[in-house]
Amino acid sequence: MSSVIVIPARYASSRFPGKPLAPLRGATGVVKSLIERSWEAAAAVHGVDLVVVATDDDRIAEASKAFGAEVVMTAETCRNGTERCRDALPALTERLGAAPEIVVNLQGDAPLTPPWFVEALIAEMRADPAVSVATPGLRCDGETLAALQADRAAGRVGGTTVVFNAARDALYFSKEVIPFCAERFAPEAATPVFHHVGLYGYRPAALEAYASWAPAGLETLEGLEQLRFLENGTPVRVVEVDGRGRVFWELNNPEDTPRIEAALTRMNLE
Repeated sequence: MSSVIVIPARYASSRFPGKPLAPLRGATGVVKSLIERSWEAAAAVHGVDLVVVATDDDRIAEASKAFGAEVVMTAETCRNGTERCRDALPALTERLGAAPEIVVNLQGDAPLTPPWFVEALIAEMRADPAVSVATPGLRCDGETLAALQADRAAGRVGGTTVVFNAARDALYFSKEVIPFCAERFAPEAATPVFHHVGLYGYRPAALEAYASWAPAGLETLEGLEQLRFLENGTPVRVVEVDGRGRVFWELNNPEDTPRIEAALTRMNLE
């Protein structure tokens, strides 16, 4: 079963213009762009047939080619990463010689994504052909939950959280911290809150259906592309993943840069 990783990247961002090219310093002092570090995270995944950067921006395309990435140019009209993955499908099919069976969207602002997160997602979809869309959820420890709550208290949009049912299909995703939790936890204690990891797996048919639906109310209000699936009755399977002691955080705002650079240092990544 063929699988590909697409890293959608756009230059324009209201919160962080030029984010994919933002510099991040690693443990040895080496500076690499966000898009290069995200590509390195994707390249570490086992069992994937192809990794590409999908963008509509020549600056991102040239920077990506310079560090050895394959690039697919997509339309400027793509409103989010899922639409960009759909737009990349014909080029992926041409390069593979057949349509991929699983398309993974590893967002270009998630350079700390461990390879086993992606591998768990692909394994879930291979094990259950009924799953058309899947995404990981990472149980927050007390330190991560406190960071999410601090972002919201400061008026910043930080990470996304998710709640799901007994079948592990998502009930809702939000940039608010859900479920509400008044209890305070020790930094290493497990909490009932799940951090949504910016990563998706799709069947091509799900991508085609997504492109046929207009953005609706909840997606627009939250600014979360995956809500379009829920609003149109398509289940999104949440795959619980284990951080194995690694920090996961996305580069949502310029203020996140020190957090990610500190994690790169702790992980001894160049």
